Amino acid sequence: MSDIAPSSRLWTMRIAFSALVMVIVFLHLLPLQTATGGLIWPDFLLLFALAWSVRRPDYVPATLLAVLFLMADLLLQRPPGLWALLALIACEQMKMQSRSLRDASLASEIVSAVLWIVGIGIAYRLVLAIMLIGVPPLGPALIQIVVTAVAYPLAIAITHMLMGVRKPTPGDIDGKGVRS
Repeated sequence: MSDIAPSSRLWTMRIAFSALVMVIVFLHLLPLQTATGGLIWPDFLLLFALAWSVRRPDYVPATLLAVLFLMADLLLQRPPGLWALLALIACEQMKMQSRSLRDASLASEIVSAVLWIVGIGIAYRLVLAIMLIGVPPLGPALIQIVVTAVAYPLAIAITHMLMGVRKPTPGDIDGKGVRS
């Protein structure tokens, strides 16, 4: 895709990310797991949003992330806006760190993402408890946080190898035609 103009590549990748989110939400809504006590899946939406935020911040602008996270909150019947706000804060912080994480090791990126995943999970439960909203059981919530954190390297691999979203190298031209 290197022969595509930077602005068309930018919009193509934004549409691709939106489509990825739609597929994730659609699969989440399917009644695939009808028995209780089944598998607890990672939060793929958060994983891919964090991975794309580090690799190509211009592909996932804050407005797009906010709309997609809010849509997911509404469709997945979570308290509207809470998870979306927390995930957006994490993604924006990862974007601010993306230049330093680009030059750092993969392990530092994973540690940073895992800290945000754990922080979001804890903050979500705290805000729900403070607002006296029904808090999901602690056990499955902790398992989902751990499973999501462990799955981050998988999201990186899929993002890098299958979707072609790689960290920019010095001298690459971003979506706005500016060298990074």
